[in-house]
Amino acid sequence: MEFGVCTFADLAPDAETGKALSPEQRMKNLLEEMVLADKVGLNIFGVGEHHRPDFIVSDPAVVMAAGAAITKKIRFTSAVTVLSTRDPVQVFQEFSEVDLVSGGRAEIIAGRGSFTESFPLFGYSLEDYDELFMEKLGLLLMLRESEKVQWTGKHRAPIDNLGVYPRPVQNPLPVWIGSGGNPPSAIRAGALGLPLVLAIIGGRPDQFVRTVELYREAARQAGHDPKKLQVAINSHGYIADDSKQAADEYFPAYSYMMNQIGRDRGWSPMTREAFEVARSPEGFMFVGTPEEVAEKILYEHKLFGHQRFLMQSSIGSLPHDKTLHAIELLGTKVAPMVRKELKKLALSLG
Repeated sequence: MEFGVCTFADLAPDAETGKALSPEQRMKNLLEEMVLADKVGLNIFGVGEHHRPDFIVSDPAVVMAAGAAITKKIRFTSAVTVLSTRDPVQVFQEFSEVDLVSGGRAEIIAGRGSFTESFPLFGYSLEDYDELFMEKLGLLLMLRESEKVQWTGKHRAPIDNLGVYPRPVQNPLPVWIGSGGNPPSAIRAGALGLPLVLAIIGGRPDQFVRTVELYREAARQAGHDPKKLQVAINSHGYIADDSKQAADEYFPAYSYMMNQIGRDRGWSPMTREAFEVARSPEGFMFVGTPEEVAEKILYEHKLFGHQRFLMQSSIGSLPHDKTLHAIELLGTKVAPMVRKELKKLALSLG
């Protein structure tokens, strides 16, 4: 199994003091997180795309290229690229350049995003939400398959047998589909034969089993081998040396950020009681000791048989040193424990 972290590079003020880091300092912290993730042997680092005051990354490829230049092995991905409001030609070019800078370590997770501010910002209508994504995904996949493209669509100027450059190191450039658990999006990914990133950031993990089953069945019906298609699980999490310490450190920052977003969306406030349920053995959140987090990853592996786990821990105003420690524990403690158990399981099954 591959392990990684992802971040939206939150810029929220401290829940107690009201003070926030400067965007410059937050960017420096983000690059330090990338370097440490590489050092402790993690496989993947994901960076989200947002166009809001509470996050500092609007173009993941820029930050990924900076990280690629100061790391050696770790792969970089967007988490996600909001493809509905981006030009697929520019997306392909940007990520090809990241691939060149990194020596073949770039990936794209294409999604429609959990926020909608990019639609009015770039002049798109929410009425075309799904149509935009499908048209642009089709063009992106065509661009990675062929150097010259003949293409006509509804929401972008046609391309008349033109070349798109530069070309990436990897052929094809990896493209994943990001889904929040919506069955149609999982079915679409399976039918296209694309790997799936399933974000489980609410509810119970076992409620998402059917989504993964539909994904693999769609792949099978389309002639793809489901065993060759990767599934990644992306969830909120935080690791510390003591379980109560993990909860006490993570809850203030997490609840502040989630309640800020929740006020816009009409969610109920995140209480400590709800938080404890979410981090319980069958909840969606990975907050606890390395042993507790490893056990939950193994539990979800029984449900999904996934090949990649991504932890989103730098939420809200969590202190930088504590975020770094959580990343270190994921790479040095959790990953080895999980891999050891999965190896034992594979050997027992012959």
